[in-house]
Amino acid sequence: KFGSVDEFLNLSPEESAYIEMKLRLSESLRQRRKRRELSQIQLAKLIRSSQSRVAKMEGGDPSVSIDLLVRSLLALGASNRELAKVIMG
Repeated sequence: KFGSVDEFLNLSPEESAYIEMKLRLSESLRQRRKRRELSQIQLAKLIRSSQSRVAKMEGGDPSVSIDLLVRSLLALGASNRELAKVIMG
């Protein structure tokens, strides 16, 4: 029998939606950084963090908070409307 990842991990709909939202924010951060032609090191300096933290942010690491992802996207010039689009999927 085959099931979904949500079923396998026994995720609630809320947990699944939260994870998907974080992954969309992570991907948006990576795309925006690349469009601005910044390295992970340059982004890390901009947000006063480390390159390894930026890599975790872009990779969807569970230790990264949504707050940090949103603040980083804002630092890269994302508007509230753009953030809303990412969050809504």
